[in-house]
Amino acid sequence: MDERVLTEKLIGYDTSLPEGIKLCAGFIKGWLDARDIESRQIACRDLPVTLAEVGPETAATTVLLHGHVDVVPGRAEQFEPRLEGDRLLGRGAYDMKGALACLLLAIVDLREQAGVRVRLGIVPDEESEEEVERGGDLLVEEGFVGDFAITGEPTDMLVGVAAKGVVAMRLRVDGLAAHGATPWLGENAILRAVDVFRAIQSLPFASQSSELFDRPSINLGRILGGDALNKVPDTCFIDVDVRHLPEQDPEMILDEVRGIAGATVVSTFKRPPAQVDPELPFVRALCEATAPYTDGETTSVGRDGASDAVSFLRAGIPAVEFGPLGGGHHGPEEWVSVGSLGSYRHAVVDFVEGLPRRLASADGGATG
Repeated sequence: MDERVLTEKLIGYDTSLPEGIKLCAGFIKGWLDARDIESRQIACRDLPVTLAEVGPETAATTVLLHGHVDVVPGRAEQFEPRLEGDRLLGRGAYDMKGALACLLLAIVDLREQAGVRVRLGIVPDEESEEEVERGGDLLVEEGFVGDFAITGEPTDMLVGVAAKGVVAMRLRVDGLAAHGATPWLGENAILRAVDVFRAIQSLPFASQSSELFDRPSINLGRILGGDALNKVPDTCFIDVDVRHLPEQDPEMILDEVRGIAGATVVSTFKRPPAQVDPELPFVRALCEATAPYTDGETTSVGRDGASDAVSFLRAGIPAVEFGPLGGGHHGPEEWVSVGSLGSYRHAVVDFVEGLPRRLASADGGATG
């Protein structure tokens, strides 16, 4: 299968649901087995995590390739891939089944190289709201470690050296119940909750910026309120997703939110930001391998979404995000560039195959 056909196959599984995740992971395991790639699966909250390895076990360097099969929910037709010119459209095309297809093909391409041990880890829960027992952390606990990690998140062929952190929160906003025919006698908790969200957007943290990001991202993801059509709702819960700058303290953000009158933080979900030194030899080597497929700068991209790369960074493993060209992830017209899939696959393969030489050259420059 070439990059497009394999991407289309992966898009066809509705991996926003557990059953679709299991079916897709089963296909991937069979695909690897059919190509004599050493692989196995372990369970994370009853969902399969797939691991595969190629290259000499005694290699001096180990590279980790990381991806995820799960996607956010989409319409039924989004799981039927369609091609429009260079754009392959479908749920997960960009985030990140296109990249995952290329990583699968790349690990096959790298079977015979003798300089680097290559490990591929595929998780089922990158998009989940679970704070503990995550697939990325389980990979590390299972010994999925190495010298450098690439996670195939969308970056438009740029090497992502930073990603925002997450502090998501559920807030309770109270009102005063009344009959729906006389709403002026009550206090509508849903309307008050919208005012609370607007207040969050106006807090001091929301206007801060950094070298790689012009502002934090703040999204009102869910509104849960009201229990009868003919009643003024007296309670409303809102789920607010804040993607904060790497320099910002999530506890300080929560303190600012707690200062809003009429709102109570009842639960939170946090993921730390991801940052790696762009001058590390591994990062520079990946940039060099990517340069023929990009125009101009290949690093210094900051991704607005949070990153599973933190699982590796916490274990002391330098990790970056690197994925093909596309757009519209989590939206109605998500797409990936078919042309960039081949470039992405070749860049990953070129990076691994040239890594021993590039590392030796970097060591020589450091000691020369």
